[in-house]
Amino acid sequence: MTIVFDGIAFGMLLFLISVGLSVTLGLMNFVNLAHGVFAMVGGYVCVILLNEYGIPFLATIPFAVLVPAVLGVILERLLYRRLYEASALDQVLFSLGLVFMAVSIAHYFFGARQQPLHLPAFLSGQVKLLGLDVGAYRLFLVIVGVVLALLLQWSIVRTAFGARLRAAVDNQRTARGLGIDVDRVFMLAFALGSALAGLGGALGVEILGMDPEFAVKYLVYFLIVVTVGGTGNILGSLYAAILLGVADIAGRYYVPQIGAFIIYAIMVAILIYRPQGLFGRAQH
Repeated sequence: MTIVFDGIAFGMLLFLISVGLSVTLGLMNFVNLAHGVFAMVGGYVCVILLNEYGIPFLATIPFAVLVPAVLGVILERLLYRRLYEASALDQVLFSLGLVFMAVSIAHYFFGARQQPLHLPAFLSGQVKLLGLDVGAYRLFLVIVGVVLALLLQWSIVRTAFGARLRAAVDNQRTARGLGIDVDRVFMLAFALGSALAGLGGALGVEILGMDPEFAVKYLVYFLIVVTVGGTGNILGSLYAAILLGVADIAGRYYVPQIGAFIIYAIMVAILIYRPQGLFGRAQH
């Protein structure tokens, strides 16, 4: 049960970091491989405010969300918007270029070392849950992940903004004809995806660490979560992240010699039988 809970917590962390990619890749159909850069920015904002300025951990989270969101708006207005109609290859090459630039910038300013993070006392240690000793921070990640997933799913399905975003992605010309400001909708959606990445990056420092290679190191994990869950499906990404998190932790515990092979095997098996992902819509 401890392995299962740790796997769920790790899956929630993967979801928290990947869910922003569900917005930009899944809902906006933009192949943004630089998603990890925004997560890395959020993580660095968190550790710098915590270690250099003594700001409490939870008080750094709003800044770790806001700074990537602002950066996302700037890059979207200056660069990304020029590639919305471009081919997937152009989007991949462009975003990968941003990744390598961000890695070099992070190396220059912060060096190659891992950034330390000291959690507050109430998030450290163990707590009793249904007779099981679980990590307080992992329990915190599970709660945050569930709440965020429900809020996002509601906002995409039930709100006017979600309806405008889906309409703008499905048919920009028709959406403009209906009076929808497509440019503004895409800007806000990109800001949301970047902000969510920053949140996941800040919350992930304790478990994943934070160094200049972060944006590259975990990129495949983010893509697997979104692909297996089904692009554009928030709850699908949540279920996929939990499945992959439990499989990864169990695999590392029971068969450590094969490493992350289990995650890739599960991904391949699922995509062979459901190319659109577990909860994605089949393409006709």
